[in-house]
Amino acid sequence: MSRSERLLDLLALLRRHRQPVSGHALAETLGVSLRTLYRDIASLQALGAEVEGEAGIGYVLRPGFHLPPLMFRPEELEALALGSRWVAGQADPALRDAALSALSRIAAVLPPELRAELDASSLMVGPGKTRLADSIDPALLRLAIRRERKLRLAYRDAAGSPSDRVIWPFALAFFEGARILLGWCEMRGDFRHFRTDRIASAELLDERSPRRRAQLLKEWRLSQGIVADRR
Repeated sequence: MSRSERLLDLLALLRRHRQPVSGHALAETLGVSLRTLYRDIASLQALGAEVEGEAGIGYVLRPGFHLPPLMFRPEELEALALGSRWVAGQADPALRDAALSALSRIAAVLPPELRAELDASSLMVGPGKTRLADSIDPALLRLAIRRERKLRLAYRDAAGSPSDRVIWPFALAFFEGARILLGWCEMRGDFRHFRTDRIASAELLDERSPRRRAQLLKEWRLSQGIVADRR
């Protein structure tokens, strides 16, 4: 393993923990000596990472540090390219343009050899199911989720029966052929899933959702028996 890869692994390991982790535990997980670990900690600090702590107490990474693009691995660049291409093919125009713009920004600051890796990525996204067009702007749904505001929906179920709902939106799931809005439905008093192509209209209300987005997502996962990824 190269030194740059080792630093990436150390940074990822520190990001998984909110409380200080002992140097011995970090060194053992990474498979390096304690002396090497201390040198790597110093290297991260020199790069601007706010790694706090000391020997015998433990180390913690304060939030806000971002790696310079030159430290991306080839596999990470391929993942970024593949993910951006998938979003460009599956998301609405605003999100598609954002994905392509982000990829262009990353490419613009990469050193030449890594930019060539990104341009030459051979991982492609194949054609998927045809998705029915939405009657509403998905950007409005994302805005409601970000601002934790209630939405009033005019909705039709699979049988075409109409209903008016007020929901607390907290997530938007992307599938081949459909997008699904997840929210707490006031009428049903439970979590409900809404296909965006069946939403006839959506109104962003001034009232905030009574529970935070993170809490709703946690409760929904529990209701679905989904174990959250703790990495």
